[in-house]
Amino acid sequence: MNLSLYGHDDHWIAIDCGMMIRQDLPDFPLQVPNLDTATALGIIPRALFITHGHEDHIGAAAWLWPHWGCPIYATPLAAGLLRLKFSERGLATDAIKIIEPGEALENGPFTLRYLPMTHSIPESCALMMAVGNYRVLHTGDWKLDPDPLVGAPVSAAMLRALAPVDLVVGDSTNAPLPGHSGSEGDVAVALENTMAKCNGRIVVSCFASNIARIVAIGRAAQRCGRRISLMGRSMERMVTVARGLGYLDDFPPLVPVHDLGYLPAEEVVVIATGSQGEPRAALQRLAQGRHSHFELQPGDSVIFSAKAIPGNERMIERLKSSLARLEVSLYDEFNHPELHATGHPAQDELRKLYQWIQPRYLLPVHGEARHQQAHQALAREMHIQAPLAPVNGDMIRLDANGLTLEKRHPQPPCIVSQDSVVPHPGLDGSYQRSRHGSLYLALSVAATETGWTRIGRLMLDSNATSPMDEDSFVDWLDEQLDGIHADTLSELRTALQPRLIDWLTTHLQRMPEVHLQIMAEEMPQST
Repeated sequence: MNLSLYGHDDHWIAIDCGMMIRQDLPDFPLQVPNLDTATALGIIPRALFITHGHEDHIGAAAWLWPHWGCPIYATPLAAGLLRLKFSERGLATDAIKIIEPGEALENGPFTLRYLPMTHSIPESCALMMAVGNYRVLHTGDWKLDPDPLVGAPVSAAMLRALAPVDLVVGDSTNAPLPGHSGSEGDVAVALENTMAKCNGRIVVSCFASNIARIVAIGRAAQRCGRRISLMGRSMERMVTVARGLGYLDDFPPLVPVHDLGYLPAEEVVVIATGSQGEPRAALQRLAQGRHSHFELQPGDSVIFSAKAIPGNERMIERLKSSLARLEVSLYDEFNHPELHATGHPAQDELRKLYQWIQPRYLLPVHGEARHQQAHQALAREMHIQAPLAPVNGDMIRLDANGLTLEKRHPQPPCIVSQDSVVPHPGLDGSYQRSRHGSLYLALSVAATETGWTRIGRLMLDSNATSPMDEDSFVDWLDEQLDGIHADTLSELRTALQPRLIDWLTTHLQRMPEVHLQIMAEEMPQST
């Protein structure tokens, strides 16, 4: 759910505008970035720059861009996907401007160049920014793939020419992993070898945006004498846009799903959405026998050519259990890891990039705290200064003194409900009869010279919620209370609520209905 804001002399730009799917809430709504802080600070970006077309980088644009009305710059594939999203919501697409990888443009004091990188979607780009006296590289999502299948490998000469860079804002997703991420070319070989061994029909599930993987599946199917069909709206949409841009010119002809029944089982390959266990996706419908034109039979094979996104493990396991009951053969990241390659850099790739661009400072983004900390450790090993591991809402300054955390602005989640962006339900009583349990918190507090302090024991009662580390929660709560400057209980509650939701969202598998009660007590007198 990426949205980064860069400002210089009161001129602001935004990079990416993504969303995520909340698997822990009823009906699986979209969660989008919260604009309250930016609005309160008077930050309105003059332009939105898109690094690539993944949902966590473009998915929120159709909901948040109307607040800005600024031009949107994107490479052809991302621009095509954005136009579809805007048209579906009845928005004009005039603001979406195409910029080719390698091109540069100016916006106010910012000069930006789109630098082509390899990733799990074509046309992924890093952004090189020159502003004031500083040169900043915003990497976006990337890897160093020597055989990406679609597009060219990364140019080492292009990146060496950037050195030295003042700051790199870098992808931390695979920073704990030693070695090198796999290549799409190697995955293509593994897919063909696996398909050649399969009997019956084959269903391959992958991310719809991974055009290189779709190309690999198509080539493998063709060489194994099989015909291809697509299942899932996002898969059909992505193939349509990619074909229009020439990425699938030699892709085999597609068979409509409703004609698959006329083909012998050993001649069928289906490319389907749903590798993350999404409840409405094609693979879930197949697992539950709810597809109107296709039914899995014992002896068929299902290949998961995708890695589980953290947080989706339970849904994926339920999906695999349903498939196992159908007596199909399962191939996944555990029994056949060669069938997937990550789109993010491991440690060897991070080192190589930083040797090329010679950054002075690193700001590790993406991933969780442990990923950022591993990225910081690698930077220190290379004598790159990395003093901060930012969290959502951090206002960070880059100046002659280096990187400084100016202020931490809590970011309560926002979801899309009935085509509008609304605060996350849970603390205001609007989220009745939660399917994910209830959490009751009651605490007594007293004002101190610097903030507030808890008096006595925290009263915590949970009903059907996911497990929670109460000791860590209490330590976190005491730290928050000590730093909140509020004159009344109402102001304290207003300040604490969004932080509380943010902590629970991060640390619980499922978000419960939350009831918070705060009572004032006098500070005990010392004797």
